[in-house]
Amino acid sequence: MESTTDSYDYVVVGGGTAGCVIAARLTEHDDARVLLLEAGTAHTTTDMSAPPAWPALLSTSANWGDTTVPQRATGTAVPIARGRALGGGSAINAMNFVRGHRSSYDAWAESGLAGWGFDDLLPYFKRSENTSGRDPTLRGVGGPLTVGPPTPPNPVVASLLEAAAETGHPRASDISGGADEGFGWADLNIVDGRRQSAADAYLTPALHRPGLTVVTGALAHRLRITGGRCTAVEYSTEDGTFAVGCTGEVVLTAGTMGSAQLLMLSGVGPGEHLRRTGVDVLVDLPGVGANLHDHPMTNVVYRSARPVPAAANNHGEAFGLVRTEPGLDGPDLQVLFIDAPGHIPAADMPGAGQGYTIGVSPMLPRSRGSVRLASTDPCVLPLVDPDYFGDDRDLDTALRGLRLAREIGRAHALDAWRGHEAQPGPGTTGDDALRDYVRRTLAPYHHPVGTCRIGDDAASVVDTTLRVHGVDGLRVADGSVIPSIPSANTNATVCAIAERAAEMLRP
Repeated sequence: MESTTDSYDYVVVGGGTAGCVIAARLTEHDDARVLLLEAGTAHTTTDMSAPPAWPALLSTSANWGDTTVPQRATGTAVPIARGRALGGGSAINAMNFVRGHRSSYDAWAESGLAGWGFDDLLPYFKRSENTSGRDPTLRGVGGPLTVGPPTPPNPVVASLLEAAAETGHPRASDISGGADEGFGWADLNIVDGRRQSAADAYLTPALHRPGLTVVTGALAHRLRITGGRCTAVEYSTEDGTFAVGCTGEVVLTAGTMGSAQLLMLSGVGPGEHLRRTGVDVLVDLPGVGANLHDHPMTNVVYRSARPVPAAANNHGEAFGLVRTEPGLDGPDLQVLFIDAPGHIPAADMPGAGQGYTIGVSPMLPRSRGSVRLASTDPCVLPLVDPDYFGDDRDLDTALRGLRLAREIGRAHALDAWRGHEAQPGPGTTGDDALRDYVRRTLAPYHHPVGTCRIGDDAASVVDTTLRVHGVDGLRVADGSVIPSIPSANTNATVCAIAERAAEMLRP
């Protein structure tokens, strides 16, 4: 039996990175009544706080457990992480707090999204962070998230950076800031040796505010849309099913998969798919669930000649942004330096402490996929198809990345560490063999975006103020609105989008 609860000024659906930012910012003023709903738990584990332990979190209930449909380029299905806890992805990710190169945001503005270029987002990037010793025109001071380079850095990663310089790549003074290209230490949201999630930085200091109510273990079922306006959210907890009213605006921050799924369950989405699934169509919005894309990843893995010191940070402490072809507007490849052997299972894979990895990821993928309903039951995970390497140009970029990584891996700066190349192995050299290796070792970088993209065309879902087309009182403000993925890990970008959304929402 459904119970009706109080009405709020704002109902924020999803307590991940964006939801924590928005709930905290909206309740800075005591007159706003805000309800934050999160499907996951309020309780963190020791492993969540320990930076090197993050890979183990992907096998816990803090991850929704999505797996893609079989990918047409590989024939395989791959797991893709999605946070299910207060803090969302920021509670289980690898803690790189980095911006993409400015060119990847300026592409949004150049596509017609006025007000969404890098300089437009810069005040919100700065508002989210607290940095030290950086250019104050570019970086923030005094924001909730304290970010900075690894302390202490792993010596094998330091040697990898020296190897990049030896092979002719520039050293970047602030590779995380959005203005540089080259190689440098990443900014990490690790403070005093512990992860600082968006929940830690934004939500925890706000929990005492009288206007904020947080309900965890709350699975959103659907939105109530009456007379073209979103008026309530239906959700369930272990205590039953509830409907909460909203007199102001409902804000979806359930992430790239979750926000699209909830819209479709509510009758907002591609009409033919909804009817076929058994959902009554309220707003035929074809772009919901379309435009899904992510950064694909592959690795060059080395067996080390001596033990690699145990990680103190997040494993991936440094990276480079490079252009793989002349004439590009900005960098299209990230090269990540990792103080551990890769995740690729093989007989000759080094054990813990006996290897290191150079990861490569195309940053501006052309491949596009979709999120679709598998069922009208909100407990059933959606069908996720990023179509990794569906566009051969992404595969070509990955091949150029592997060759670049191998060049760095052969540099004299790594002589003291290098044993031999374990994967793909020195015998794998030709284009066909490397393409086969990339397909076999496909891994998602866990940066899905785009399923509720910003725009004013028929394929978009929200306008430039993040309002859902055709529905009043409803916005989306998470990674799903990103029209084309920036050349970086996405958490810092989601923070900036949420900061901007909170400003838009405040009267």
